[in-house]
Amino acid sequence: MLLIPFAIMSAFTIKGISLYLVRTTMIKVGAGIEKEIQHDLTKAIINADTQVIEKKHSGKFIGHLLFDAALIIQLVSTAVLNLIKDSLTLVALLSLMFYQNWRLSLFAIIMIPLATITAKSLGKRMGKITTQVQEKMGMITTYFSEILKNSKIIKTYQKEKFEFARADKFLEEAKEKGQKMGIVLVRATPIMEFLTGVMLAGLIYYSAIMVDEGTLEINNFFSFLAAMMLSYQPVRSLATLNIGINQGLSGARRVLAVIDEKRKISDNINVKDLLIDKAKIEYKGVSFSYENNKEILKSVNLTIEGGSVIALVGHSGSGKTTIMNLIPRFYNASSGEIFIDNQSIYNVSIYSLRKNISLVSQDITLFDDTVLANISYADSKASKDKILEACKFSAAHDFVENLPEKYNTIIGENGVRLSGGEKQRISIARAILKNAPIILLDEATSSLDADTEHKIQEAIMYLTKNKTTIIIAHRLSTVLRANKIFIVEKGKVVAEGDHKHLLKNSEIYKNFYNKQLRPH
Repeated sequence: MLLIPFAIMSAFTIKGISLYLVRTTMIKVGAGIEKEIQHDLTKAIINADTQVIEKKHSGKFIGHLLFDAALIIQLVSTAVLNLIKDSLTLVALLSLMFYQNWRLSLFAIIMIPLATITAKSLGKRMGKITTQVQEKMGMITTYFSEILKNSKIIKTYQKEKFEFARADKFLEEAKEKGQKMGIVLVRATPIMEFLTGVMLAGLIYYSAIMVDEGTLEINNFFSFLAAMMLSYQPVRSLATLNIGINQGLSGARRVLAVIDEKRKISDNINVKDLLIDKAKIEYKGVSFSYENNKEILKSVNLTIEGGSVIALVGHSGSGKTTIMNLIPRFYNASSGEIFIDNQSIYNVSIYSLRKNISLVSQDITLFDDTVLANISYADSKASKDKILEACKFSAAHDFVENLPEKYNTIIGENGVRLSGGEKQRISIARAILKNAPIILLDEATSSLDADTEHKIQEAIMYLTKNKTTIIIAHRLSTVLRANKIFIVEKGKVVAEGDHKHLLKNSEIYKNFYNKQLRPH
C-alpha cells in the first residue's frame, strides 16, 4: 500500500526533473546551433561572389537566416529530444509487456510498422509543403523589402491599391500553404487513433480467449494493458517524428546550398601580396561573359600609366562598368590578364589587391549608422583628426557640422536622411580616408545642382591627385582633365587619345560629345 504509491510519485518526480533538465539543455544546444548556422550563413553571404549575390533577391537570403534556420533548430532540439525520450520509454514498456505475456506483446507491436508506414507517407508530403511554405515566406520577405525601399515611388504613382492587392495575394498564398501544412500535420491524428482502436479491440478479444482458456490471469492482463496503453503515446510520437525531420531537412537543404556554394573568386595557391610601385594597370586580351554566355567584353587591351587619370566613355551597356569591376575582382575575366605593376591580379591575394583600391560608385552605399561610422568604415583605426581632414577635403565638413548631432548623426538606411550631394561627399570622404593608390570612380554628378557639382568635382580632384584613376565619365569637365580617354563600344576599346585627338579622329567620340558631353 505504501511502496507502490511512493514508487509512482518518485517516478513522476524524476520524470519531471529529467524532462526539465534535458529540455533546458536542448534549448541551450539549439540556440548554440542556430547561432552557428546563422554565423556560417552570414559568413557565406559576406564572402559570396558578386554574381551569386546578384542572382538572388536579398529578401530570400533573409528568409534563409530567419525561417529556414529555425526549422533546422526544431529538427536538432525537439526532434532529437523526442527520439531519445520516446525510444527509451518504448523499450522499457515493451520489455515489461514481453515479461507479462509474449503472445499478447507480439500481437500489440503490429501497430508499430503500420503507424510507421502511415507517418512516412505524411512525412514526405510535409517536406514538400514545408518547402513551398518557405518559398512563399521568402517571397513575402522579398516583397516587403521592396515596399519599404520604394515607398516614395508607390506614393508618387498612386499605386497603393495595386500594392494592397499584391500584398493580399502573397499573404493569401502563404495562408493557404500554411493551412495545408497544418492539415497534413493533424491528418496523422485520426489515422493513429483508428489504428489504436483496432489494436485495442483485437487485443481485448484475443485476451478474452486466453483468459477463458486459462492461459492468462486477469491481473496480468490489466498490468499488460496499462503498459500497452502507455506505450502507444511514444509509438505515435515516434511515428510522426519524421514529419518534423522532413521539415528540418527541407530548411537545411536551402541553408546548406548557400553555405556550401563554392566561391569562384578566391586566392590561388601560394599567392603573394600585391606590391605597388607606380600603380600602372594593363589589360591584355581581356574578355568577359556572364553565366548566360553573353559576351560583355571582347579582347580588351589598354594601358593606364601610374598616377594618370583615364576616362572611359561609351553608351550605356557598352562594358565600361565591367572593365572597372574586373580590377578589384568583383568578377573574374573569362580570358586574358590584368596586371598592376607587372603583377597579375590573379596571382596576388585578393585582400592585398582590394587594400590598394578605393571605389566611389554612382550607386552610393551607406550604412544606417552615424556619419562618423560611415566614413571611418575605410579605416577603423583612423584618428578623429584624419577623419575631419578627409571631410574637409571632400567638402563634407560644413554640412555635417549643421546636422543635429554633427558627426554622431544617424543618417538612416542608405543615407535616406541626406541629399544626393551629401551622400556623395561622405562616399568621397571615405575614399580619401582609405588613401589607396588606385581610384575607381563611377562618376555621379550629372543629377546634382551646379554648386554641389562644383564642390564634388573639387573633392574628386583632391581624391585623385597623384593616384591612378579610372573614371566612367558623364561630364565634359571629367573628360577634359583626363590624361587619356578610351572609347568603349560593344565590349571593345575602339579608340583612345586625349579630347582633341579623339574629336578629330573618332566619329563615335564626336557623336558622343555632340549629344552628351558638349555644354549646352
